[in-house]
Amino acid sequence: MKSEIVWMIIGMGIVTYLPRMLPFVLFKGKEMPPFLQGVLKNVPFATLGALIFPGILFIHEDIRYGLIGAVAAFIAAFLGANVIVVVLGSIAVLTVFSGML
Repeated sequence: MKSEIVWMIIGMGIVTYLPRMLPFVLFKGKEMPPFLQGVLKNVPFATLGALIFPGILFIHEDIRYGLIGAVAAFIAAFLGANVIVVVLGSIAVLTVFSGML
């Protein structure tokens, strides 16, 4: 039983590590095309949007909170802010908005 768990942990570690290590090995010393660099630069924002969008639509209290937070995040992202700044900015806007209600 214990050996199965140990082998499962080792296997999970390998399949987690490989996708992170392979790009470094395969692209070492190579320049990526500008188009691919641009696409990869937007991956954090796309991921953030995919994670947050369902929460905007299915918020339990009031959908206005979700919409106002989304608008704040979209504006910050459009202006080129870092992902952390986008998240913290939308949290700050919602904090101010909730204090006004």
